[in-house]
Amino acid sequence: MAAQKGMTIGILTGGGDCPGLNPVIRAVVRKAEKEGIKVLGIRNGWKGMIENDTFELNLDSVSGILPKGGTILGTSRTNPYKKEGAVDKVRENYKKMGLYALVATGGEDTLGVASKLVKDGVGNFVGVPKTIDNDLACTDYTFGFDTAVNIAMECIDRLHTTAESHHRILVAEVMGRHAGWIAVEAGIAGGADYILMPEEATDLDEVCESIKHRHARGKTFSIIVVAEGAQLKNQDITKDKSLDEFGHVKLGGIGDYVAKEIEKRTGFETRVSVFGHIQRGGSPTAFDRILGTRFGVKAVELIMQKKFGRMVALSGNAIIDVPLEDAVKALKTVDKEWFDLARVFFG
Repeated sequence: MAAQKGMTIGILTGGGDCPGLNPVIRAVVRKAEKEGIKVLGIRNGWKGMIENDTFELNLDSVSGILPKGGTILGTSRTNPYKKEGAVDKVRENYKKMGLYALVATGGEDTLGVASKLVKDGVGNFVGVPKTIDNDLACTDYTFGFDTAVNIAMECIDRLHTTAESHHRILVAEVMGRHAGWIAVEAGIAGGADYILMPEEATDLDEVCESIKHRHARGKTFSIIVVAEGAQLKNQDITKDKSLDEFGHVKLGGIGDYVAKEIEKRTGFETRVSVFGHIQRGGSPTAFDRILGTRFGVKAVELIMQKKFGRMVALSGNAIIDVPLEDAVKALKTVDKEWFDLARVFFG
């Protein structure tokens, strides 16, 4: 079946929300409208495909959403492959909706489901990469990440003034489950004195020695940036052992633990600030608005070219497409070059 006017395509957003989702939705609708293609919005990610929960998207639906954070479609972490009969419901509802293709917007979990559905012959799917952690393979950047880094950097800037005034150590906990991209980029940009990331287990004694070294040369405060998934040598810090539908442990608590240990080992007053969902909220940066827009337009172009099972991606400054299955094979983690750069400014 060749792409043709009058066809219907769908779009869903899954996983955690992040700034830039609405620009993607808007771009898909605007591009589709120019091509005479109808767009259905699927509510709440894969949950909406299971429950056949949709509404028509048109120019009025997407008017004014470019600067708006979050997603007008809603989202969830629903995994059809973890619910009995759910994949069959997705297949059934895909046909009921009269879809020619579906744009799945999300990270490794959402796109992993799309990749499986392609292999299982459920329908025609293309992917748009969305992860605030910037840890999806085959794309240089994902939208939402730039906004999160800038928000975290601004928060770190604000911590500097209060830390210096009170002569305290301040621990800033940022997002980053398996990859420390937000921690390393926001930490470097914000002038952090030490950065803890998931990719390499950190010795807290080393962190404390670095802080003592700063004090020995006359500094009376320090800023320590910690990714939520940071690893500590010989220690497992997990607040909640329960799992979500994609098998992820619910993280949280490492910032508090690190702060208490630093105070205990150095004697310096230490506080923790958990940035949490603040990093996800609010209006996207210009970079994320433009990237989301380019991704959305490219997704519709892939559908028109019948290039299914593909994901749009950023390579340099070019928008390309790559196999969905390649994008979800492995996470993109912080490499040694970034570690070495960050270490120049420790202590």
